[in-house]
Amino acid sequence: MDPLAEAVLAGAPPDRLAKEPLPTEYTAAHLRAEDVDVFGDAADRDVRRTLRVGPVPMPELAVDEVLIAVMASSINYNTVWSATFEPVPTFTFLRRLGRQGGSAARHDRPQHVVGSDAAGVIVRTGAGVRRWQVGEHVVVSCVQVDDQEPATHADGMLGAEQRIWGFETNFGGLAHYAVVRASQLLPKPGHLTWEEAASTMLCAATSYRMLVSDRGARIKQGDIVLIWGATGGLGAYAVQLVKNAGGIAVGVVSTEEKSRRARALGCDVVINRADIGLDGDLADDPDATIEAGKRLGRIIRAETGEDPHVVFDYIGRATFGISVFVVRRGGTVVTCGSSTGYQHRFDNRYLWMHLKRIVGSHAANLQEQAECNRLFRLGHLVPVLSAVHPLAEVAEAARLVQTNRHTGKVGVLCLAPRPGLGVTDQALRDRVGEDRLNLLRDAAPATPGPEPVVTGREGTGR
Repeated sequence: MDPLAEAVLAGAPPDRLAKEPLPTEYTAAHLRAEDVDVFGDAADRDVRRTLRVGPVPMPELAVDEVLIAVMASSINYNTVWSATFEPVPTFTFLRRLGRQGGSAARHDRPQHVVGSDAAGVIVRTGAGVRRWQVGEHVVVSCVQVDDQEPATHADGMLGAEQRIWGFETNFGGLAHYAVVRASQLLPKPGHLTWEEAASTMLCAATSYRMLVSDRGARIKQGDIVLIWGATGGLGAYAVQLVKNAGGIAVGVVSTEEKSRRARALGCDVVINRADIGLDGDLADDPDATIEAGKRLGRIIRAETGEDPHVVFDYIGRATFGISVFVVRRGGTVVTCGSSTGYQHRFDNRYLWMHLKRIVGSHAANLQEQAECNRLFRLGHLVPVLSAVHPLAEVAEAARLVQTNRHTGKVGVLCLAPRPGLGVTDQALRDRVGEDRLNLLRDAAPATPGPEPVVTGREGTGR
C-alpha cells in the first residue's frame, strides 16, 4: 500500500495528508479497450470476463477537482452496462469527452476506471476548490455538470454536457482513489459506516428526483405508488421515500424471499411477479400485457381500494406497457431506466384518453442530491446494503447485480480494511438502531465502536 493510503488509514491529520506524495499509479476496477469485442455473439455477456482489478496511472487534477481516497463504493447497473460494452462501449463516451481537449483529454485512455458511488477522505484539492478541504469525509454525487452551460443553472440535469461520473467519464469510484469535481461532493453522514454511506447517493437521489422532486411525480400523503423491483437498489429507496411522504407503497418482487424483505422495508402491499403472469416475456404481446395489467389492477384495488396514483418503473421493456395501463386516470408513470430493454411498447389509448403522464427522469441535480443526503444525515432514510465485497471481488459483486441475484445494494470495500469503520456519530447510530440500518442484511454486524482507524472531519462544504 502506498504511503498516502497508509496515512489515511492511520487517521493522519490534514497537514500530513497534504504532504504525503501521490502514488504514480493506484489499484482500480477497470475495463480495457482491447476487450471491447471479446463477447462476440455470446448470449451471456458475463461481466467477470471484462472487469479487472489492477494498477492504473494516477491522473493530474484539474483546478475544480478533488482527489478522494475511496474507503468504499458500491455496484450500480451502469457498471454492468459498462462491463458488457452495451448498448455502446463506454470508451465511446471517453473518446468524445477527450476531444474537448484540455483537462478532458485525460479521460481518453485505454483503461476505463468504473464506479459511480463512493465515500472517502479528501486527500488533494485543485487550485480552484474553495469549499472543501483535505481530510474531510465525503460522499460523491454521480453527476458531473458543466457550470458554463446556461441550462445547468436552471437544472443541472438539463445541460447537454451533464455526464454520469464513472460511466460516461473516467476515474470512477471502484478504486483506491477517485477524481471528482468539487461540485459532486456532499458531507458523509457521520453515523454511517463507509460501506453504508457509499451505497446511498446514486440510487437514493435518483429515486428522490423521480418521486419527491417537482421535476418528478411530486408524491403526497395518501398516494398509492406501485414500485417495480421494490427490493432493488432504486426500489428499496423508493419504498422508504413513499412511506416518509405518507404514501402507500405497493411493491412488485420476483421471489418469496424478496417479498419478506419488501415487507421489512415498509411495503404496505407486496405482489409476486408470478401472481400476475410476469414469469415470461410479455413485451411483444399486447393482449397478454393488458391481461397482466388487469390482474395487477385487481390485486391493487383489492388491497388498497383504488388504482395507483404513480408507477415507479426502471425495469423498462418487460413492465412499461403494464405500467401505462395500470396507473389511474390522470396518474403518472415515472421512469429512469430500462434494465430489460429500451424499446417500450404500450397501448397509447390508455395514455391519451385517460390523461396520464409519462415523466422521464435521470439521476438528480446537486440540490436534490443534497436534500436526499440530508434525509440520511437525519436518520430518516437508511441504507439498503445486503452484501459487502472486497475490491478484489468486484467482478463477482457485479455479476450478482447482472443476474438479479441481489437485493438492495451490493457494497465494495476499497481502502477500508473491513466493514464497520467510518462512524463518527455513534450517538445518532444508536438512536437509529442497528436493526433498522441493516434491514436487508442476513445478519446484522456487530455494533461498531468508536472509529478505531480512520479519523478526520465530516464534510462541511456548503
